[in-house]
Amino acid sequence: MPSEVVVVGQVARDLVVEVPDAPAAGVPAEARQRPEALGGKGVNQALALSQLGTSVSLVGVVGEDLVGDALRARARADRIGTTHVVRRRGAETALIVDVVDEHGRRRYLEHTPAATLVTETDVIAAAAPISAACSLIVQLQQPAPAALLAARLAHTAGTRVVLDGAPEDPELLALADVVRADLLAGRPLPDIETAADAAADLRRRGPSLVVLEVSGRGNLFAGPDGTWFVPNVETEVVDTTGAGDALIATLTAALTRRRPFETAARLAVAAAAATTEHAGGRPRLTRPDLDRLQPEHLEEVHA
Repeated sequence: MPSEVVVVGQVARDLVVEVPDAPAAGVPAEARQRPEALGGKGVNQALALSQLGTSVSLVGVVGEDLVGDALRARARADRIGTTHVVRRRGAETALIVDVVDEHGRRRYLEHTPAATLVTETDVIAAAAPISAACSLIVQLQQPAPAALLAARLAHTAGTRVVLDGAPEDPELLALADVVRADLLAGRPLPDIETAADAAADLRRRGPSLVVLEVSGRGNLFAGPDGTWFVPNVETEVVDTTGAGDALIATLTAALTRRRPFETAARLAVAAAAATTEHAGGRPRLTRPDLDRLQPEHLEEVHA
C-alpha cells in the first residue's frame, strides 16, 4: 500500500551533547553525551508523521557502513518506509552533533558528505511512491535538481507539494502547494507586517498556503481563506532544534487528512512547542501534548 506522505531529505547520526556553557569551538571535557539517535531533517519530519499515525516513506541516503545499516533499521522500527533510503557505495553516513548548554543555547557540528545528498537518480527510483502519495515534503537543503525533479513528479501526479524552505527557482515555487520557511533570502522576518507582505508575494507566484516564521514571535499562516498569526506557545524551552520539522510534518499530516486549515495551524504550532521541551531534534509527539499546547485562537491579519 502506498504511503500517505513521502519525505525527501537528510538521514544522519544525531548526537546531543549537554554542556555547562555552549563553547565557541569543540566540545569541553565536562560534556555529557546522550545516546546516539536516528536524526537529520528528513528523519525528524518522517518520524513526526509516523507518531501522528500517518504512513510515511523516506527518500534519503546513508553511507555504505554499519552506521548506515543501523539507521535504516531504526527507521523501520519507527514505522518509516526505507525502501528508497539509498546505501551509497563508498560514502560515510552524515553526522550531526547538537551541543546544548544549560540555558538552551546551542550550536551545531555537522558533517554531511556530498555523497549523502539525494540525486536525481535517487528521485527517479522513488517516482512510484512519490506519485502515489497524497503529499510530498521536499527539503531545500537537498540539491536543487533533485528537489525540482521530485516536485515535478508529484505535481504531475496530483500529489501535494510541500517545500521546507522558500526556493529562489521560480519553477520550483510554481510547482509548490505549501511553502514553509523561517528565512527569506537568508534573513529572518522581523515583524508580522513584513511576513504578511512576503507571504502574499510568494502566494502570487504559486503556493496556495505559505507559513513564515516571524523571528522570535511565532508563525504567520497565509492561505486562500485568510492570513493568521499564531504566537509561540508559552512553555519551558529546552532546545529549539527540530521545532520547524515538527511544525511542517504536523501541518502536512493534518492537510493530508483534510483537517480544517485553522485546526492544522493550531496542531502544527503545538507540535513545534512540544519539540522544544526536550533536547535534540527527535520529536516525541503525543495527542495529550498537542491538546495541551494548542493555542486557543488565531490572530487574523489583514494583509
